Amino acid sequence: MSQLQPAVVDSNVLVAAVAGGNDAFHSWPSPPPVRGNPAAGVVGILNDAREFALFVSPHVLVNTVRVLTGAPPDGFGWSALYAQRYVEVLAAIARASGGEVIEPSVAVTDCPDHEDNRILECALACSAVLLVSDDGHLLRLSPWRGTAVVTSTEFVGRVDAARRAGRRRK
Repeated sequence: MSQLQPAVVDSNVLVAAVAGGNDAFHSWPSPPPVRGNPAAGVVGILNDAREFALFVSPHVLVNTVRVLTGAPPDGFGWSALYAQRYVEVLAAIARASGGEVIEPSVAVTDCPDHEDNRILECALACSAVLLVSDDGHLLRLSPWRGTAVVTSTEFVGRVDAARRAGRRRK
């Protein structure tokens, strides 16, 4: 089996995967359909572990929990237990895909937003070929140090197109 490409996903996409629609985080279909919640499609594709290995940092997971458990309008009012279960699923997806939860060792200050720099640190630590984010600050940096930064919609569309083309060639 070939080595999967390392990928990092911004916490805004990880939050939108479960808070942006009716997708249950314990059963994303495989292959994920291109549907109304592209962020859920991102997690579904990474759960497939066919093309990409997911890498996340503890900071990304903590920030995901913070937003999910925060009070509306900035958060989603989830219970701490439910949010913790979700990040445990994300960590399991990372491990199953050949990625992992990694602690970056190099500080990055390339973006004016402190939180965005933490995402970039994770991408640098795993030598990510791809960073999926719906954050304008990060998208404007693409390619960042050779790492493509794409929206969740673009990621799902490209993977779907590549998979369809692969099926036609068989």
